Formats: sequence, C-alpha cells, structure tokens
Amino acid sequence: MDPTTTSSPALSVALAVLAMLLALTGFGVYQAFGPPSKGLTDPFDDHDD
Repeated sequence: MDPTTTSSPALSVALAVLAMLLALTGFGVYQAFGPPSKGLTDPFDDHDD
C-alpha cells in the first residue's frame, strides 16, 4: 500500500503549514538571539525619561 495515494489532501496541507510555522519560528529565534541580534537596539534605552 503506497502512503502517498492513501493520505488525504488535508494532511498534506497541515504538514505544509506546520513546516512553515517551524521555519518561521526558527528564523525568528535566529534573528533574536543569533549573530543578527548584535544590530538590534532597545527602544526603552534610547529614551531616558
């Protein structure tokens, strides 16, 4: 039995959405804590009230 012929289209869409969510989450964590984060500034430190 071939699993590609028995799976529903909803499962394929759900897996694609899950993969995109994981990819965006990983990219966000990389941007926040990886090397690109060195260029980020804290807006609360910029304004001394």
